[in-house]
Amino acid sequence: MVEKVNTFSRGDERVVENVVNTDAAQIMHMIFPKDAGLPEHASNTNVYMIVVRGKVSIRLNNQEEKKYQAGSLLEVPYNTLMNVNNKDEEVLELFVVKAPHPNKYEEK
Repeated sequence: MVEKVNTFSRGDERVVENVVNTDAAQIMHMIFPKDAGLPEHASNTNVYMIVVRGKVSIRLNNQEEKKYQAGSLLEVPYNTLMNVNNKDEEVLELFVVKAPHPNKYEEK
Protein backbone atom coordinates (compact mmCIF):
# COMPACT_ATOMS: atom_id res chain seq x y z
CA MET A 1 0.00 0.00 0.00
CA VAL A 2 1.51 3.31 -1.07
CA GLU A 3 -0.86 5.63 0.76
CA LYS A 4 -1.03 6.20 4.47
CA VAL A 5 -4.49 6.62 5.95
CA ASN A 6 -4.87 9.13 8.78
CA THR A 7 -8.09 9.41 10.76
CA PHE A 8 -9.60 12.26 12.74
CA SER A 9 -12.32 12.61 15.35
CA ARG A 10 -15.96 13.23 14.59
CA GLY A 11 -18.57 14.86 16.79
CA ASP A 12 -19.32 18.12 18.56
CA GLU A 13 -17.02 17.98 21.60
CA ARG A 14 -13.82 20.06 21.83
CA VAL A 15 -10.92 18.43 19.97
CA VAL A 16 -7.41 19.59 19.07
CA GLU A 17 -5.48 16.75 17.44
CA ASN A 18 -2.54 16.14 15.15
CA VAL A 19 -3.61 14.22 12.07
CA VAL A 20 -0.31 14.44 10.14
CA ASN A 21 3.06 15.28 11.65
CA THR A 22 5.87 14.80 9.14
CA ASP A 23 9.02 16.71 8.22
CA ALA A 24 7.12 18.36 5.34
CA ALA A 25 4.02 19.58 7.17
CA GLN A 26 1.78 19.37 10.19
CA ILE A 27 -1.99 19.03 9.81
CA MET A 28 -4.22 19.53 12.82
CA HIS A 29 -7.95 18.96 13.20
CA MET A 30 -9.97 21.08 15.63
CA ILE A 31 -13.56 21.10 16.82
CA PHE A 32 -14.80 23.92 19.03
CA PRO A 33 -18.29 24.25 20.51
CA LYS A 34 -19.56 27.76 21.33
CA ASP A 35 -17.14 29.84 23.46
CA ALA A 36 -14.21 27.44 22.92
CA GLY A 37 -10.98 28.15 21.06
CA LEU A 38 -7.23 28.45 21.37
CA PRO A 39 -5.22 30.66 23.71
CA GLU A 40 -3.73 33.71 22.01
CA HIS A 41 -0.42 32.77 20.42
CA ALA A 42 1.93 33.66 17.55
CA SER A 43 1.90 31.40 14.50
CA ASN A 44 5.03 29.24 14.52
CA THR A 45 5.07 28.78 10.71
CA ASN A 46 2.82 29.63 7.75
CA VAL A 47 -0.69 28.55 8.73
CA TYR A 48 -3.57 27.60 6.43
CA MET A 49 -6.94 27.32 8.18
CA ILE A 50 -9.69 25.43 6.35
CA VAL A 51 -13.13 26.01 7.88
CA VAL A 52 -15.34 22.98 7.21
CA ARG A 53 -18.22 23.63 9.64
CA GLY A 54 -19.49 26.71 11.46
CA LYS A 55 -17.71 30.08 11.62
CA VAL A 56 -14.29 30.93 12.99
CA SER A 57 -13.86 34.21 14.89
CA ILE A 58 -10.27 35.32 14.46
CA ARG A 59 -8.22 38.35 15.44
CA LEU A 60 -4.78 38.72 13.87
CA ASN A 61 -2.18 41.04 15.39
CA ASN A 62 -4.03 44.22 16.39
CA GLN A 63 -6.71 44.05 13.69
CA GLU A 64 -10.42 43.90 14.41
CA GLU A 65 -11.87 40.45 14.89
CA LYS A 66 -13.41 38.93 11.76
CA LYS A 67 -15.59 35.89 11.13
CA TYR A 68 -15.15 33.39 8.30
CA GLN A 69 -17.66 30.68 7.49
CA ALA A 70 -17.40 27.11 6.26
CA GLY A 71 -15.80 27.00 2.83
CA SER A 72 -13.15 29.59 3.74
CA LEU A 73 -9.41 28.96 3.61
CA LEU A 74 -7.36 31.51 5.56
CA GLU A 75 -3.64 32.04 5.02
CA VAL A 76 -1.83 33.39 8.08
CA PRO A 77 1.88 34.24 7.77
CA TYR A 78 4.59 33.13 10.16
CA ASN A 79 4.87 35.01 13.48
CA THR A 80 1.37 36.54 13.40
CA LEU A 81 -0.39 36.98 16.74
CA MET A 82 -3.58 34.90 16.57
CA ASN A 83 -6.73 34.67 18.65
CA VAL A 84 -9.02 31.89 17.34
CA ASN A 85 -12.47 31.17 18.80
CA ASN A 86 -16.01 30.03 18.15
CA LYS A 87 -18.47 32.69 19.26
CA ASP A 88 -21.49 31.20 17.48
CA GLU A 89 -24.04 28.53 18.40
CA GLU A 90 -23.02 26.21 15.55
CA VAL A 91 -20.03 23.97 16.25
CA LEU A 92 -16.80 25.13 14.55
CA GLU A 93 -14.67 22.52 12.79
CA LEU A 94 -11.46 23.30 10.95
CA PHE A 95 -8.23 21.84 9.68
CA VAL A 96 -4.98 23.72 10.22
CA VAL A 97 -2.14 23.03 7.82
CA LYS A 98 1.28 24.22 8.94
CA ALA A 99 3.85 24.33 6.15
CA PRO A 100 6.69 24.15 6.34
CA HIS A 101 6.58 22.11 9.55
CA PRO A 102 7.19 24.40 12.55
CA ASN A 103 10.45 22.61 13.33
CA LYS A 104 11.91 24.15 10.14
CA TYR A 105 11.62 27.60 11.77
CA GLU A 106 13.01 26.31 15.05
CA GLU A 107 16.15 25.10 13.24
CA LYS A 108 17.04 28.63 12.08
